[in-house]
Amino acid sequence: MDLARLQDVIERTYGERDRARGVPSTVAWLAEEVGELAQAVRKGSHAEREHEFADVLAWVASLANQVDVDLTAAIERYASGCPRCGAVPCACP
Repeated sequence: MDLARLQDVIERTYGERDRARGVPSTVAWLAEEVGELAQAVRKGSHAEREHEFADVLAWVASLANQVDVDLTAAIERYASGCPRCGAVPCACP
């Protein structure tokens, strides 16, 4: 699934509910999911890591939808490598 499709699916599935919850609550849910991801990376199985990565991406998509950010456009910042030096791999000091 690409980022545009992810945003669309999350919007159709949770958009109304997430907007009613609001941006501050969505940020809080995202932070909680990042914490769960950190724990899964440290101590979880591969399946648990996949689950938590999916949850984090879904909350990022929800937040992006609420603040009108196109994730496909946003990620273009990294399309040529490091956004500071432009190199792949990064050559920043």
